[in-house]
Amino acid sequence: MRPYYLLAALIAISFVKEIRAQEYQMSFKILNMNTGIGVENAEIGIEPCRCGGVSDEQGRFSITLPEANYQVTVSYIGFASEVRHVVLNQNISLNIMLTEKNEELSEVIVRAKKMDENLNIPQMGVVRLTPKELKMIPSAVGESDVLRSMVLLPGVNNAGEISNGLSIRGGSLDQNLILYDYAPIFNPTHLFGLFSVFTPDAISSTELYRANIPSRYGGRATSVLDLKVKNPYVDKLKLTGGIGLVSSRLNVETPLVKDKLMLFAGVRAGFTDFLLPLFSERLKDTKARFYDSTLKLLYLASEKDQISLTGFVSKDFYQLDLVTQIQNVNAENNQYDFSTLNGTLNWSHSFSNNANLRTVLLASDYTPKIIFPERDIDNDIVYKSKINYLSFISEYSKNVSAAIDYYIGAQANRYTISPGALDPGTSDVLSVSLEKETSYEFNGYANIDWSALEKLSLSGGLRFSHFVLVGPYTQNFYDEVTGEPLGFKEFEKGAGVKTYNGIEPRLGLNWKLGETTSLKTSYARLNQYLQNIYNSTTPVPTSRWKTADPYVQPQKSDSYGLGLYKNLWNNELEVSLEGYYRRAQNVLTYRPGADFFLSDDINQDVIQGEGKAYGAELSFKKSTGDINGWVNYTWSRSLLRSQVDNIGDRINNNDWYPSDFDRTHVFNGTVNFETDKFNTWSINFTAQTGRPYTAANGIITIEGIDTPLFLERNNARLPVYHRLDFSWNIRGVKSRSKRWSGDWTFTIYNLYARKNPYSIYYTQRNGTENSEVFLNSPLGAYELSIINSPLISLTYNFVFQ
Repeated sequence: MRPYYLLAALIAISFVKEIRAQEYQMSFKILNMNTGIGVENAEIGIEPCRCGGVSDEQGRFSITLPEANYQVTVSYIGFASEVRHVVLNQNISLNIMLTEKNEELSEVIVRAKKMDENLNIPQMGVVRLTPKELKMIPSAVGESDVLRSMVLLPGVNNAGEISNGLSIRGGSLDQNLILYDYAPIFNPTHLFGLFSVFTPDAISSTELYRANIPSRYGGRATSVLDLKVKNPYVDKLKLTGGIGLVSSRLNVETPLVKDKLMLFAGVRAGFTDFLLPLFSERLKDTKARFYDSTLKLLYLASEKDQISLTGFVSKDFYQLDLVTQIQNVNAENNQYDFSTLNGTLNWSHSFSNNANLRTVLLASDYTPKIIFPERDIDNDIVYKSKINYLSFISEYSKNVSAAIDYYIGAQANRYTISPGALDPGTSDVLSVSLEKETSYEFNGYANIDWSALEKLSLSGGLRFSHFVLVGPYTQNFYDEVTGEPLGFKEFEKGAGVKTYNGIEPRLGLNWKLGETTSLKTSYARLNQYLQNIYNSTTPVPTSRWKTADPYVQPQKSDSYGLGLYKNLWNNELEVSLEGYYRRAQNVLTYRPGADFFLSDDINQDVIQGEGKAYGAELSFKKSTGDINGWVNYTWSRSLLRSQVDNIGDRINNNDWYPSDFDRTHVFNGTVNFETDKFNTWSINFTAQTGRPYTAANGIITIEGIDTPLFLERNNARLPVYHRLDFSWNIRGVKSRSKRWSGDWTFTIYNLYARKNPYSIYYTQRNGTENSEVFLNSPLGAYELSIINSPLISLTYNFVFQ
């Protein structure tokens, strides 16, 4: 019997060898057609075996399969999918070039940037930052931050060292529309404005529009900052995060149902009470804590349908050791509480490779509060206001040809504003609840991008807005001369109170002067129906949000731009010179001496005037190479003036005066040194003209108390602001597990301990102290610096997958 066993074994071995002889290796090299660089994590799907994988760091992938006919599909987010039919009868090596595609089945967020994109697009004044670019900019807290990065760009500023938002080309903070996955953010900062509320690991793209803003955006008079949350296209669990002195974060990406349902969840929290005294002696009794979280569910319903749900929550609490008096009740301190809750439902349907329909339903809630703990008793007096925003968006887009694409859409918004309510708790203080404001805004818009000639391209858009304020509402009437009340009119719930209509044309032209040079011009009209009123350099919870009404008209702005763009050194260096001019009407500001805290008729505390802003921005940007970064210089002015007949309501006698955001000269520089694949050294330097502030015109004595007298607004300037920051990132930290990788980020904010003044305040002098400075003045003027020493931070970042 043994010969038969031997014969069977020989036949089996021969059969196995024959099978193996019919298997061949299929190798891939996935490349970016524009750059020739390998594409990492490109997905390779192979049918009918239902197998495949993802490419490595060099864009390579290989697999061994039996001899057969296969269909190979290569895809990557932001690129057009490539399909190949392969007859596998020998070992094959395939080079597959992927081309950029601006829209896929879903809204494409991450996309490759053409090396000369800045020369070809008709859009002017647009800035796009990738997560990689954000991470390379030194931050005050050791992690990448959108707003801190933005203020280093030309034309972008804030109100000071600690500021609640951005000023774009001299505009006020409320003139910027900040969107996070389509939902508006009304308070974008944590920790007194030191950094933003956006979880850095959740962001896939950042786009800032400052000139011919696309027609799909509306509602603000100056700019749009559009941030998108990344889609969790993952087929296995991935953990990322960081542990730092100021904040720590953790993010999870995982499939819930294979190839159907994916999840991204990120959370960040900070407890900084022990650090604040290091910033400044004045912060020794200050407390602060915060958290934010982003969650996104992605459902691939079919080959043509994709649904995503994004949730965002942000919470801040901080305490200032200030004695505050409100309605004759003294508080131990001020406690500020901010919260934001947003939700976005996004459905994308693809009719074909070139036609898509996007439908978005979103809600946003912003609730700021101030808590006044009473002295000597266990009771809190709480002041609270709220903005509730609902919106529905439907937009159809189509790529007709390589030369023409367009979109058309509609948007409906509802604003419900609770201006303020005072809950006295057990105190004898009177309870106050101001009347709510409800309004609706309906918009229709269209936009076309057209390469009319080989060297001429344009982007044209038109947006129509219809705004209506509805009841319940009480309209008060006053004597125009004396301001005495004459009567009132009440509107029932749902009754129309006031209607405004607006037509907003947008236009951008791009003329290619050569292969490396282009000239652009732009125009945009924008209407703003929601405004924020505040009488400090940055909004606080006592600031008032206000919709347009019979007395407060919507802001209108007209922006003009002209720019010259040049690429050098084979597109490695981008040089641009942009000039702009913006004229604004119905700019809202407060009357001299106004106190609109819990005012039941704010129209008596505000006036509307006009504004203008103009300037020139020179920028140099190098994105590639071991040494990269950007340097920019901006010369600009931002001016306001009132337009009222009543002398008592005039500001600076109706003459032009600098706005809070007027900076004549601004210089920014960010340089990154990538010495090797493990280390990156980064520095950024900023210097700018000091912020305008209101200096006392004299001193008067009231009931024996020396009091500063203010007759003009923003009649002086703080000293020049300048600061140097440093960052060192160490990548490739060794780990025992191949699935775990980490890096360290070490930052020093304000490296040479510059004491940049935040404001100047007045106080009563005692004795003869500093008499050589103040002479015989009974009051002394002192500078307040928030951060007057280097702020050092160390963060460990990790990835597990």
